[in-house]
Parts: sequence; structure tokens; C-alpha cells
Amino acid sequence: MTVLPALLLIVASFFTSMLTASFGIGGGLVLLSLMTYVMPVAALIPVHGAVQFGSNAGRALLQRRFIAWRELAAFVAGGAIGAFVGAHMVIRLPDSWLQLALGLFILLVTWAKLPKVDRLGLGLFAVSGAVTTFLTMFLGATGPLNAAASEKTFPDRRVMVATLAALMTSQHILKVLAFGAAGFAFFHWLPLVGLMILTGFAGTKLGLILLGKLPEQAFRTILRWIMTVIAIDMVRRGLGAF
Repeated sequence: MTVLPALLLIVASFFTSMLTASFGIGGGLVLLSLMTYVMPVAALIPVHGAVQFGSNAGRALLQRRFIAWRELAAFVAGGAIGAFVGAHMVIRLPDSWLQLALGLFILLVTWAKLPKVDRLGLGLFAVSGAVTTFLTMFLGATGPLNAAASEKTFPDRRVMVATLAALMTSQHILKVLAFGAAGFAFFHWLPLVGLMILTGFAGTKLGLILLGKLPEQAFRTILRWIMTVIAIDMVRRGLGAF
């Protein structure tokens, strides 16, 4: 990769991390979209996973007192199964099918009047960990899907953002380990990944300041519309491939 595209990604990591820290989601998908223009396809998902691991780990560290640890443990247990299965998949579903299905599902969870659910149980968090970790091996960014579940479970926005960061940290490290075991050479990408993690951490700190100033209702409204825009774009890309 030449210097200019690398600098673009390093700067983008700051702003996308700020977006995610402020509203819980969005930054990972935006960053992945930018990376598709400047990176080889074979390196896209592994490198994005390594960067997102660092970004989410920094956010989880800064907000560790708000993490729901029991739900995180259940998610990790399921996620380990999902990563193992995903790493050994021989047949891969078309990305367009997955994007279309995920986009429609996120729209359904975000806007449909579903039966009231006060919170997801530990069993459902384990299932969520298995399914979304499996999917992230192919799609790269499943944050909106995890956010849809977390938004229904945690009424405090700080608990939601912190726990979601911890969930995504575990998911991305499982993905990195799976790709490493499959033979991907992360070493060649370490300088870029390291710089993107550093600028991402700076963006996270600024985003958390914005999070603390947002009223709860405003946070929920903005989050819902961010999820809607992302879901519609996923549906658009899915339909565009047919």
C-alpha cells in the first residue's frame, strides 16, 4: 500500500472510532467501506478485524466499570463456537445474500412492534455470540446486529456502549485468531494496524465525551436512525448484486 491511502485510513480510524464511541455503532462499517477502495480483497477482513479489535478494546477499557460481565461471558462462549465453524467453512454464501438478510433483520428489530423484551437472557447472548461471530468471518462488521440485541437489553446508554465494545472486542480477537490459524500473514500489516489503533483510541476518547453529554432519549433516537441508514445501505448493496 502506498503512503496516501495509508494516511487516509489512519485519519479515518480517528473519526470512525469517534462515531462508534458516541453512538455504539457505525464506525466499523464506515471504515470497512473505505478500506474496500484501497486494500487487497484478501487482506480486507483480517486487517479490519485487527484494527477493530484495538478500537473496541480501547473503548471497553475506558468504560470497563459499565460492562455487563455475565452477558459478555455468555457471548464469548458462543462466539468461540461461531469462530471455529466459520474458519472451517468450505462453502461460502454470497455476500449479497448475507447483506440483504442482515439489513432486513436490523430494520425489523429496529422498527417493528415486536413482543416486549426487557432483556435477552444469557442463553440468547450465547446464541448471538455464535451467530454473529460466524457471520463476521465473512462480512467483517456485524456491530449493528449486536447493537440491535444490546439496545433491547441495557436501558443505560453507558452500559450498552461499554458492553457492546466488550462484545465486539471478543468477537474481533476470535476472528483474528481464526485467520491467523488459517495462515494469514498479519506481520506485514502491523505498522498500519498499529497506527490506526492509536488514532482510533484518540477518536474514542473524544467520542466518549460526546456520549456523556447526550440525553438518553436523544441517544436512543440518533442510534435508531444510524442503524436504519446502515441497514438500508446493506439492503441496497445486497439487491444491487442481483
